[in-house]
Amino acid sequence: METTYDLLSNQSFLAGLTPAQLDKVSYWARTSTFHAGARLFEEGRRADRFWLIREGHVTLDTQVPGRGAVVVDTLGPQSVLGWSWLFPPYRWHFSASAVETTLAVELDGPGIRRLCDNEPLLGYELMRRFLTVVVDRMQASRARLLDLYRTAS
Repeated sequence: METTYDLLSNQSFLAGLTPAQLDKVSYWARTSTFHAGARLFEEGRRADRFWLIREGHVTLDTQVPGRGAVVVDTLGPQSVLGWSWLFPPYRWHFSASAVETTLAVELDGPGIRRLCDNEPLLGYELMRRFLTVVVDRMQASRARLLDLYRTAS
């Protein structure tokens, strides 16, 4: 049976971390499974974790006035799900649902924040990686919303 350390070491998001850094991160990790249709989190609610997707797919959606929930991105294996736990006020910016059975490694947000505070080099490396996720996710959201606007006009 694979340990959370083993599962984390196979995630491209964490590639290049030292074994000691991965070990510290693995302390805050556990496996999770979501079945098709399961809602992982809701926009505006408290954000306190994130996931590294191993298998399956998850959609991100947001509420658009006059349109309801609109899917802004679909994430698959090797994707990072969730970054709102990083920034006060720690509220989800999107909602997320499993498209199919999805296996992931779930990480505790407050624990990882404390780890980053106590281990500045690891903290810097994780923040750099998460900022890339944030920028990519925001660009994808912008592109989808522009497409919606074009089709509505």
